[in-house]
Amino acid sequence: MYNRNIEVREAIEAGERALVSLQDASESLGSARNWGLLDLLGGRSISGLVKHVKIDNARQSLNRAKPDLDRFSKELTDIRDLQGLNIEIGDFLTFADFFFDGFLADILVQSKIRQAQDRIDDAIFRVESVLRQLRNYR
Repeated sequence: MYNRNIEVREAIEAGERALVSLQDASESLGSARNWGLLDLLGGRSISGLVKHVKIDNARQSLNRAKPDLDRFSKELTDIRDLQGLNIEIGDFLTFADFFFDGFLADILVQSKIRQAQDRIDDAIFRVESVLRQLRNYR
């Protein structure tokens, strides 16, 4: 039997899980960017190493976010009487996969980190927006 309140609650829970993973990824990329700047300004090999550890942390967070975002999207479709509320994640996930496939040079890495962080921040904004609407809908 369909219960709108249960479906909305499940969607909110899925969105909150996705949001945590995305925020973790954004934070890790912000830290990687800072370490990358230090690396560009003549930091020692430790700054490059820490930068890549932070990028790996972001990758792990995004790997957690992918199924969370898929679940969130599915839960949104389960709410029968709520039209037009969805989250498009395809472009974001494709970009994230591209970003983490490899690096060419430190300058390019900084640019890619910034682009990935912008995409993640955009995804965070979209998830937060949908969550606000769901909470208001309750």
